[in-house]
Amino acid sequence: MKITFLGGGNMASALIGGLVQQGFAAADIQVVELQEAGRERLRQQFGVQALATLDDSALACEVLVLAVKPQQMHEALTPLQGRLATQLVLSIAAGLRVADLSRWLGGYARVVRAMPNTPALIGQGVTGLYAAPAVSETERAAVARVLGAVGSSVWVEAETQLDAVTALSGSGPAYVFHFIEALEAGGTALGLAPQVARQLAIETLVGASALAAHSTESPGVLRERVTSKGGTTAAALQVLGEGDMQGLVARALQAAARRSAELGDELSKD
Repeated sequence: MKITFLGGGNMASALIGGLVQQGFAAADIQVVELQEAGRERLRQQFGVQALATLDDSALACEVLVLAVKPQQMHEALTPLQGRLATQLVLSIAAGLRVADLSRWLGGYARVVRAMPNTPALIGQGVTGLYAAPAVSETERAAVARVLGAVGSSVWVEAETQLDAVTALSGSGPAYVFHFIEALEAGGTALGLAPQVARQLAIETLVGASALAAHSTESPGVLRERVTSKGGTTAAALQVLGEGDMQGLVARALQAAARRSAELGDELSKD
């Protein structure tokens, strides 16, 4: 499978690096990157072919990954109208809807939209995927193979569900970082050295997440097992409950999902 990336930024680099690490031939990967410094970095780091323009040789691929900034996508896709034949188009640009991508490509229908998150940069990402009706099962498998280079992926049946994916997993790392900050600050306020509080906070979240991932029991059951009646955990959870933590998180996700939909509307304007 030959893959061409339109754009060579951080997420594209993460995908390229993951593919190469998994044994994908660097010779089968091309990247179109406007900046000379970026092209040289990609050549040196991954051994792939980096080009300044999207010429016919770059389009000799099975998968075309759209990895330019959303605000620049319309301009980047206009020269492609009428030039695509059998390529599968995979967009990792946030907010851009399949209908708009297809329109900017002159009505091209074989488009998949992906919403990865930043842990993909270390191979621990999770990506939400939506495929246009014209995309085959074989092509879905190809997409899963590409995104599998940086973590796991899930398919949604309706494109509007990608707004929820964006709110939960796309923005989710920021919520986790914010919680780490809160734990660190709370630990420091209790007298711990900042570096000790940070290590305890980060490794507690890493360990608890790994336990949840490997357990067959629900997070609720795991929480109950840590919570002894009248104990320290119960005292802390009572405070979190009084602050309506679940309701607060739900409202935060709703706000993020609404904003994701709004951005889609804004970006769709020609």
